[in-house]
Amino acid sequence: MDEMWKGAALELRHLRCLVAIVDTGSFTDAGIELGISQAAVSRNLLALERILGVRLLHRTSRTITPTTAGVQALARARPLLAGAEELFIEASSGHNRLHIGHAWSAFGRHTTEFQRRWHQSHPETELRLIRHNSSTGGLAEGLCDLAVIRAPLDLKPWSHAVVGHENRYVALASDDPWARRRSIHMGEIPDRALAIDRRTGTTTLDLWPEDERPAVEYTHDIDDWLAAIATGRCIGITPQATAVQYRRDGITYRPLRGTEPVPVHFIWRRHDPHPATHAAVALAIDLYHENRQRPGSLDK
Repeated sequence: MDEMWKGAALELRHLRCLVAIVDTGSFTDAGIELGISQAAVSRNLLALERILGVRLLHRTSRTITPTTAGVQALARARPLLAGAEELFIEASSGHNRLHIGHAWSAFGRHTTEFQRRWHQSHPETELRLIRHNSSTGGLAEGLCDLAVIRAPLDLKPWSHAVVGHENRYVALASDDPWARRRSIHMGEIPDRALAIDRRTGTTTLDLWPEDERPAVEYTHDIDDWLAAIATGRCIGITPQATAVQYRRDGITYRPLRGTEPVPVHFIWRRHDPHPATHAAVALAIDLYHENRQRPGSLDK
C-alpha cells in the first residue's frame, strides 16, 4: 500500500523542478525558468526526494550536481516530461492536424499537388503524410486519421471510398532484356520469378489461374522488394504510384498490359472521423479525375 501511495504522489512538477535545477545550475534560476518561487522549487525537490527515498542532488555554496540516484532519476524524468509535452500538444492541437498514412506511396504523382492544394485550401489544418508498413497504412495502429490503401483488404471494419485507379507496371532490373521493350503482357509474367510483399503489396497469385502462376519470392517491405528486383533474380508488379515515387538506379518500370487497374482507397474509422476527412477524400478524387486521361510516360 505504501508503494502505491508513493507512485500516486509523484507529480510532473516534481520532475520538472529536478530537471530545471540541474539544467540551470541553481534553485533561483530554476524558479525563474518555471515561473515559480525559489521556495516552491525547494519544496518540490524535497517532496521528490521523500517520495523516492533517496538524495538526488549534492549541494554546496557554489555547485549543484546530481547524485548517482539523481542521474538515474534524470534519465527517467526527461523522456517522461517530453512525452507529457507531446501528449499535451497533440491533444490541444486536436483537429488542427490531419495525418494520412500509406504503406508504399501516398498519391503517387499526385502527392505534391495534393499537399500544395491542401495548404492553399485548408491552411488551418496541417497535413502530415506518414509511411507505415502495415496493411492499413498505420490506421489500425492509431498513427493516422486516414490511410491510402491499394493492397487487397477487408474493408468492412472501415469507412472507405475509392478515389481513383492506377495502371499496373512491371518493375525490372535495368539490364533485363524486357527493359528494352515498351510494355509487357500479363500472360508473360508466369515465365519469370515474381517478388511479392504479402503484407502491403497489391499483387497476389489470384491474378493468374492456379495452373499458370509464376514462381514467387516473398519480401517484407518496399526496400526489400526493390533490392530483390535490382539483382535481376525477380521482377515485380506494382501500381503506377510506386513507379513514380520509387525511381531507383538499376530499376526500370514498364507498363503491364492485359490486366485491370488497381483501385486506390481512402479508409478511415467509422466512429469519430476527423472533421477534414471528406475534404481530403474530395481533393484526392478531383486529382485522380483530372489526370485520368493523362497517364503520362515512365519509359525514360
